[in-house]
Amino acid sequence: MKLTLLLLTLLGTLTVHADDIRTQPLRDLNGYFPFNPPNSLSEWEARSEQVKTRIRVAAGLWPMPTKTPLNTVIHGKIDREEYTIEKVYFESAPGFYSTGNLYRPKNIKGKVPGVLSAHGHAQDARLGLSTPEKTRQLIADGAERFEKGGLSIYQSRCVQLARMGCVVWQWDMISDSDSIQIPREVVHTFAKQRPEMNTTENWGFYSPQAEAHNQCIMGLQLLNAVRGLDFLLSLSEVDATRIAMTGESGGGTQTMLTSAIDDRIKLSFPVVMVSTSMQGGCTCENASLLRIGTGNVEFAALFAPKPLGMNTANDWTKEMATKGFPDLQKVFSFYAKKDDVFLLRGEHFPHNYNAVTRSAFYTFLNKHFKLGQPSPVIERDFEPLTREQLTVWDAQHPAPKAGDPDFERKLLKWFTEDSDKQLRAAAATDEGLQKVIRPAVETLIGRTYAQAGEVEWKLADKQDRGAYLEMSGTLQNKTHDEDISVSWLYPKQVKDRAIIWLSDKGKGAVTDPAVLQLVSAGATVLCADLFQQGVQQTGVVKNPREFAGYTHGYNDSLFAQRVHDVLSLVNFLRNGKVGSHKNPAHISLAGWESAGPIAIAARALAGEAIVRAAVDTKGFRFGKLLDYRDPMLIPGGAKYLDLPGMIALNSPHALWIAGEGDKSEVFGAKFIELTAFTGDEGSGRSAAVEWLLKP
Repeated sequence: MKLTLLLLTLLGTLTVHADDIRTQPLRDLNGYFPFNPPNSLSEWEARSEQVKTRIRVAAGLWPMPTKTPLNTVIHGKIDREEYTIEKVYFESAPGFYSTGNLYRPKNIKGKVPGVLSAHGHAQDARLGLSTPEKTRQLIADGAERFEKGGLSIYQSRCVQLARMGCVVWQWDMISDSDSIQIPREVVHTFAKQRPEMNTTENWGFYSPQAEAHNQCIMGLQLLNAVRGLDFLLSLSEVDATRIAMTGESGGGTQTMLTSAIDDRIKLSFPVVMVSTSMQGGCTCENASLLRIGTGNVEFAALFAPKPLGMNTANDWTKEMATKGFPDLQKVFSFYAKKDDVFLLRGEHFPHNYNAVTRSAFYTFLNKHFKLGQPSPVIERDFEPLTREQLTVWDAQHPAPKAGDPDFERKLLKWFTEDSDKQLRAAAATDEGLQKVIRPAVETLIGRTYAQAGEVEWKLADKQDRGAYLEMSGTLQNKTHDEDISVSWLYPKQVKDRAIIWLSDKGKGAVTDPAVLQLVSAGATVLCADLFQQGVQQTGVVKNPREFAGYTHGYNDSLFAQRVHDVLSLVNFLRNGKVGSHKNPAHISLAGWESAGPIAIAARALAGEAIVRAAVDTKGFRFGKLLDYRDPMLIPGGAKYLDLPGMIALNSPHALWIAGEGDKSEVFGAKFIELTAFTGDEGSGRSAAVEWLLKP
């Protein structure tokens, strides 16, 4: 990548600024993710809504997929002295099964609490048992108490919770135990792109099209959790006011994220995952867009002011007491609930959800749900069940086909069609555009016009060209530490009008006839090299696995960064200073070649700050890209009605557009002052110039 940048720089097609923070190494999941809460409740509430939207968009849950019938099957009840265990499966989405066990206390009177119990990456977690040798060692270490119960930490917490009077739903992480429809090598160990899945129709997970539609394993697991809560609340004995969720490691990730986006959860206890350090290494814990500008501690904070507990261990959580937890306490203090966030110190134990940690969870739950148990709550031993006793699949309940790639394609097709139907309905009204499409696009780009930042001009060269001045230099965004190399032409008989002209030539476009025509008419024209303009592939983090989420989950896409540059240009023309020159009141934007879609996205965000926009899209669609490292790829770009969705967000402001045809499906076009052009490129630029110069 560095060699490519050097060659492009020498060839004059790419400008690199050493001071631009974007030239630094890409962030990855092993970075440092401090949480710096704002200073007031109102600021925090605004921020928290933005982060919740980011989670939902990244997970493919904005809008939430249609909740189809669960078609729940409950069978095979096992009766124990104080509780029962049943085998359950239901459809989280059509044909996709969530599998697990339901633990219920016996002799229920009235309404009782419900608990969602997620698990991490221990293979065969729900169905498997540890060995007596390993269990005795854990007892010797002080991590477990019983030789029998210690054989399964997963059954242990469900049994104890049922003994405390809770209904517990424990389900399988995708590809584990009875969840067999998508294989482990896809869900957890994915390494290489699959050419057969990288298509514009019927694609699979991790493909460019899955990324462009925000379809990811993490999102599917969150949907499983949400639908699991739907199932739990369908049980008549469950008290909707006392719902808790807990889980360890990868299950801790699920707990944090589900608790953040589903208000029905009233108590959350993510284990060995809340940290300013490593954010979750598996493909199932990552998603493009997810942790850009945020991280796990802030995700946990989104649950405030409801009771939140967590722990530390001798892993990436070991510094939580000093790095992260005080910030969580500050957020809870906004609500006068500082005592409702709890940290169990356990750095002397390795990564775990052992008996000590479980006791802390039971005691925390007992306190806040008023279960009336002696405190602290201590487990009692029990006889664990075998795989044969717990599995949901048998002769009367046959398992679905395992690891079928056609099912994977079919499932993603359903999500695509369901989302498209909802988003088309939203785009049919201006309210839907603003409340559904706009927040999503703002998340994809990662910056609004209001967040464009303070921009300053640094002159490098100034030439007198007779009727106009040609100036070149750098626009420095002081807020975001970004630099943009620009050239602009400033007429000596200037009118109160400036035009940002973007094309594949970058700042070299100042010599284009169309640009000179604008200048001769008295318009100031600014041309720029957008960030890394000219690169053929985007950079990726050092992780060898070919998953876009490892890069785009922590770093803005190149497309988004170029949109940021355009917002900086607009903000500079509106508010920046160049000597005694007056800021133009009339600012327009023109975009050509690969800069066309970038201009559309920037205008969608800048709104009335750009009076007119003239763009040739050349019929570009994010939904046609087939390389996950394509510079034009932006996660979610195809989902929100692709480029026409961004075109619609230009409403109600004037837009001249070419490349879309006279019958283009421009959603919400009735809200836009739209001028469509269908001629050749040369005459199109002439027509655009005339249109840009209109009063």
